[in-house]
Amino acid sequence: MKSFVNNPKDVVKDAIDGILINHKLAKLDRFPEIKVVVRKDCDKSKVAIISGGGSGHEPSHAGFVGEGMLTAAVCGEIFASPSVDAVLSAIIAVTGQAGCLLIIKNYTGDRLNFGLAAEQARAMGYKIETVIVGDDIALGNEVNKRGISGTVFVHKIAGYYAAQGKSLEEVTEIANTTIKNTASVGLALNECQLFDGQKEIRLNENEAELGLGIHGEPGAEVIDLDSPDKLMSLITSKIEQHFNNLSDKYAVLINNLGTVTPIEMNILANSFTKTSLAKQTTYIVGPGLFMTALNMNGFSISAIKLNPEIEKGLLAEVEPSAWIKAQKLTSISIVETPKLKELIPFKASENEHVKDIILSAANTFIAIEKEINELDAKVGDGDAGATFALVSKSIINLIDQLPLNNITETLESIGRIFSREAGGSSGVLMSILFIGAGNYYEEDNNIGKALLSGLNKVKEYGGAKVGDRTMIDALEPAFNLLAEGKSIAEAAKAARTGTESTKEIKKTLFGRSSYIPEELLKGIQDPGAEAMARVFEQLAK
Repeated sequence: MKSFVNNPKDVVKDAIDGILINHKLAKLDRFPEIKVVVRKDCDKSKVAIISGGGSGHEPSHAGFVGEGMLTAAVCGEIFASPSVDAVLSAIIAVTGQAGCLLIIKNYTGDRLNFGLAAEQARAMGYKIETVIVGDDIALGNEVNKRGISGTVFVHKIAGYYAAQGKSLEEVTEIANTTIKNTASVGLALNECQLFDGQKEIRLNENEAELGLGIHGEPGAEVIDLDSPDKLMSLITSKIEQHFNNLSDKYAVLINNLGTVTPIEMNILANSFTKTSLAKQTTYIVGPGLFMTALNMNGFSISAIKLNPEIEKGLLAEVEPSAWIKAQKLTSISIVETPKLKELIPFKASENEHVKDIILSAANTFIAIEKEINELDAKVGDGDAGATFALVSKSIINLIDQLPLNNITETLESIGRIFSREAGGSSGVLMSILFIGAGNYYEEDNNIGKALLSGLNKVKEYGGAKVGDRTMIDALEPAFNLLAEGKSIAEAAKAARTGTESTKEIKKTLFGRSSYIPEELLKGIQDPGAEAMARVFEQLAK
């Protein structure tokens, strides 16, 4: 697996040092033997809140150390519980007369190591309480539930009441209430992969796993991959069945398990709003990274049943930046779009010859969309064909509204369509070309000179010229011949020659190729030039 890792043995050590560079945090001096992150400004007159476990779940746990949440985090190696000594060191470092609460995820290693450290600390005279978080309901209520992303709710709410000066008994009680009222379900498209070797892959491209554990443990079942809406509905229905009370109100945390892209997380958030659980949800936390599983491509939903005590703790401001503030779940707001100028402000008119030319060009752009996209993917972002095809479809749909018997107005209308319908640089450059051509044609009824004038505007604003591997390499020689009164066939040959020349042009300062290494450009023609040459060749037939 490719990764930004200096040495697999130093992953956790290096990552913790990275966390410490810009936070009000510190590490204990037996680091890295003992990996404990603590608050620099720890107030021992208040209950200390300590959590932790194996690393690989960032920002949990060290990312939540700070005012209003954790007092210390004890970090093990990747997916490995920290040692008893590490936990005990954390307790001694931050615990005063008020005592300490250990928040433990329900995994055997964590229960044993944190539990034994708690016993040793009690023997030393420290007031210690522990809570076990088992919020993963994917496997049902009859099994020993694992602790996953709902643990962060416990950090947040217990941390708030500890910061308010509540007693250890009171903080422990609210922590247990939080645990009792929290349920989580995860779903992943692949297992996580460790830095020191490739794990066996269980899921194929058409499968997802419901309840996949945050260490890659098998989940409840392997299911068919489906749409985000249906997968989200499946997960939230499990949570609703668990709580079995349609009158309660909830806060919901949407957690990225590692490598789901931000745009996909937003899609999943939108999918959540379509569920029946959303109707009972008052607050949303996220979507974001809270309790990850290295590079797992998946997400989890954690819901907490609200009461006044929980709600107050949930909404309080905290210092750790990894916490994303809870927001009211509201319906999507819509603001009226400002009224733009009419797209085609001219009276429609007929001209069959002009209409045939426009339709021929538009249909050519549509026909070559895939081919131009594939070519553009080699030297650009792969959307040149789609851009031209999109505008062409709009032009075809609007053809009967165009002032075809007035060339000036037709050119301007096509320019307006490009500016309204096409994004990226190609759309605006083509808009400049046609509007510039329309302005010239009004003074001199020579279509070749008009198009050449429009192209000069493109060169003026865009900066490119012949030899810069752009559509100008095809258009300028073709427009020059048209301006001289030459035929479309001769212009098409010139456009093709110009396009072929782009195969040998090396690095330039303009256009899509300016971002590509020279060795990847050789022998590949510019996609914009190729598209223009194809249109001329079709018109010449």
